[in-house]
Amino acid sequence: MLVVTHRGRPEAIHAEQTALSVLAAAGIEAVIADDAPGGAADAVEAVIVLGGDGTILRAAELTRGTTVPILGVNLGHVGFLAEAEMGDLRRSVQRLIEGKYTVEARPALDVTIWQGSTGDPLRSWALNDATIEKFDRRLMIEIELDIDGRPLTSYATDGLVMATSTGSTAHAFSAGGPVLWPDVQGVLVVPLAAHALFARPLVVGPASTVGVTITASAAAEAIVTMDGRRAFELEPGARIEVTVSPDPVILARLSTAPFADRLVNKFNLPVIGWRARARAAGAEGAK
Repeated sequence: MLVVTHRGRPEAIHAEQTALSVLAAAGIEAVIADDAPGGAADAVEAVIVLGGDGTILRAAELTRGTTVPILGVNLGHVGFLAEAEMGDLRRSVQRLIEGKYTVEARPALDVTIWQGSTGDPLRSWALNDATIEKFDRRLMIEIELDIDGRPLTSYATDGLVMATSTGSTAHAFSAGGPVLWPDVQGVLVVPLAAHALFARPLVVGPASTVGVTITASAAAEAIVTMDGRRAFELEPGARIEVTVSPDPVILARLSTAPFADRLVNKFNLPVIGWRARARAAGAEGAK
């Protein structure tokens, strides 16, 4: 099994030693991500991630194009992608060893970038989102948005987030986008502080292509970033196309709890409304 650890956190290093001891006791060979040769993910049964969502995104890079499941152990804050918490580390690793888990295929995005000065496109991908942002705080970027090659609208904006259902609880959520259930296939499009009458978030179907063109006359320079990890500068006139990828990211799941429960727990949502409180108060008064 491959172990991916957030090396900047002492608690993650301690968790790594605990995970390694559980694996060794079961006779499982462990490979540390920092020491792993290229293509190591092809030869492992599963990946254990010790960190936050950022570390899980790093693990997703290592397993890209494989069916190797990723088990995330949350050492961060919200940790939407993580399946286990630090207090359950030993039990979670043991269940992974015993195969007592299910797998969940999370949709990813394929991102293709054409620059105005070059003919060959750049290609990347994202599990959470592809985000276009401006370089200069004083200026806005001008973009043209099309779906399946048909023009839809244009913005003067601070940027644009194109997210998966997984990424709907990340940058897109902070920008005012809706939360999508993990099994929703499609592309969520959320403008960032757009100066336009039509600037609502959009959910585009899984067979469609979202196209974004940086207006050639735009004064502000822009950059596109995939999952906050892989970035490309965009020239005026550059074009980005985003589609749902045929290669999902595979997560290992230990719990059968529905996504609604995860959402409530991660965001600490108040699930008891005023009617329930009133009924509870009435029952207490009746005593």
